[in-house]
Amino acid sequence: MGRDHGFHPVRITRIIQETPDTRTYVLDAPFPYRAGQFVTIKACGTLRSYSMSSAPETDTEVMTTVKRVSGGLVSNWMHDHLAPGDVVETTLPAGVFCLREGGEAGGDIGVPVVAFCGGSGITPILSLAKSALAGTRRRVRVLAADRDAAAVIFAAALGELAERYPDRFEIRHHLDDLQGFVTGESVREFVGGDTDADFYLCGPAPFMELVENALLDRGVLPEQIFVERFAQTTDPPPAPEEAPEQDGTLTLVLSGKRHTLAQRSGETFLESARRAGLAPPFSCEAGNCATCIAQVTEGEAKMRVNNALDEDEIAEGWVLTCQGEPTAPHVTVVYED
Repeated sequence: MGRDHGFHPVRITRIIQETPDTRTYVLDAPFPYRAGQFVTIKACGTLRSYSMSSAPETDTEVMTTVKRVSGGLVSNWMHDHLAPGDVVETTLPAGVFCLREGGEAGGDIGVPVVAFCGGSGITPILSLAKSALAGTRRRVRVLAADRDAAAVIFAAALGELAERYPDRFEIRHHLDDLQGFVTGESVREFVGGDTDADFYLCGPAPFMELVENALLDRGVLPEQIFVERFAQTTDPPPAPEEAPEQDGTLTLVLSGKRHTLAQRSGETFLESARRAGLAPPFSCEAGNCATCIAQVTEGEAKMRVNNALDEDEIAEGWVLTCQGEPTAPHVTVVYED
């Protein structure tokens, strides 16, 4: 397998107060990563994924930024209890919200990068912007929507990028208290003539839905739009009780033991395992952490969501079982020992 999806102790070297409710944690973590990826942190008996605000092309330290969320178990614990020198458990960096390979080859300067973010959604966007500006000749344009001026995260860093790359970087701050909420019209106006761009969206779900619909209305193709979604669940959803059986079998190999059962329509591998009375590893059930990873050794599968595996791992048959479903009559899935 290409990467280790386990947890590793990582020491916090510094904490930067970005806004009253947002902190950047500088990690002593010599992990390779790509701009736009995230780490999953284990704390308070649960997992949460947080994007990197650093970029390997520009930063010698790995940084992840966390906004305090009302009622948020992990974000509040991190803000209230962590200090420099403390150790947290994290995965290696993961995620596919990255610069598209080949995007720098569109003409002399490459395909433009146009990003829309709301609130802390600026975190992976900053990482992508730093990477694109330092590592390519691509133009980068960002519309960042925030509640008010005090809520703007990375204002200084974004301003520095605008000064360093005046011909290639544009940051537009949209403040809801002064301009109202972002509208489809304002999205289309910001796009302008850059309909050939790669578009990156991160922020609250309603915001991203509005932006995505506005882009599609503007004529942008779906494959040009990249969206980062962190869906958190508190309890695993129940397996379907009366889902119809399909003409096929599913074999699950857990701890070296084979269990074969009939496939059920719309049932994930994890749900099938529970139906068989098995207890495979899982955690977030959102396609983020890869705790539930297994390998398809026979047949084929599809994933509803994948924020953890790269293309090489998928090509080797690895699948997130909380998101994977069989797409062949006979499928065998082998969990790691």
